[in-house]
This record gives sequence, structure tokens and C-alpha cells, in this order.
Amino acid sequence: MVSPDRVSEQDHVRVRVSLDGAGESNVSSGLPMLDHLLGLLARYGSLDLELQVAPERAEAEIASAGKALGEALREPLSRESARGHGSAAAAADEALAQVVLEASGRPLVVSNVDLSEARIGGLGTDLVASFLHELAEGGGLTLHVRLIGGDDSQHVLEAIFKALGVALAQAGRPRTRKE
Repeated sequence: MVSPDRVSEQDHVRVRVSLDGAGESNVSSGLPMLDHLLGLLARYGSLDLELQVAPERAEAEIASAGKALGEALREPLSRESARGHGSAAAAADEALAQVVLEASGRPLVVSNVDLSEARIGGLGTDLVASFLHELAEGGGLTLHVRLIGGDDSQHVLEAIFKALGVALAQAGRPRTRKE
């Protein structure tokens, strides 16, 4: 199934995403760590992702990026022909995370990950929680994020975004039978 590119422009953010991509990304959020994490999401989910965020405070940039990406994914993930749900576990060195998602139209994030005290590459990881909440809100997604194991905050985030990419790719796949 070929999905058209989805473009969303809001709050000084431009995002373009293709679910039938090659895993290529061009992300410029102004926050190198977020750029890296979104690059992993695109690569592991085989999504093509372009995202540009106008410079603002880090909190505003992250919220805008999450919401715009969610809005761009809302329609393709909630099509009747799409599965609309996906799950994946992914590792990054010692960290192992699982993400389960559904395009439910009822935004919710349930997570056992608390990295609120950690800072990685100048990025407060509580800002990543904000990104996930805005992604869920923009996309109408129910997201369950579980940290199975891991001590290094950067590896934990990498595992989460890898698993999120794979789960999004599964959710966007066409239904092969009545599910």
C-alpha cells in the first residue's frame, strides 16, 4: 500500500512523513538529541521523515514537533485500510524498551519510564515525555511505553524511539484480513 506523504504545518513547524519510506530523515529541531532520536524512529520504522522547527524555547520546540508529527500521522494510521495498531520491543546496548500503540482517537500515554532528573545532550528527558504526550494528542494515539531494563538514559531513550518507529510502521501497514 502506498501512502501519500502527509504534510502538517503548525506553530512554526513543518513536517512531512511517508509511511512507505526507506527510513530516511531530515530533522532540524534545534535540539541535536531530539534530531538523533527522530532519526532512529524513521530508520527503524522505515519512515521517511522531514521535520523543521522554528527556533523557540526547547520546551516549545519539542511540544510543537510532537504535535505536528502526530497530526501528520493521524489520517494514515486511522484509515480503515490500515491496521491502526502496532507493538515492538527494541534494544540499545543494555536498554530494552517496549512500545504498544493504537490509533484509538483517545490520546493517552501510559509509561513506567521516569528519567525526569536526567539530562542528555542538553535535553531534559522530561521533555521527551512531553514530546510523546503531544505526539499522542496530535495523532489520537494510545501509547504504552515500558522500560524493561536499562541504566543509561541515552540508551533508554534510543530503545524507546526505535520501538516507537517499528510500532508506527506496523500500525500503518494495510490490513491483510479482517482484524
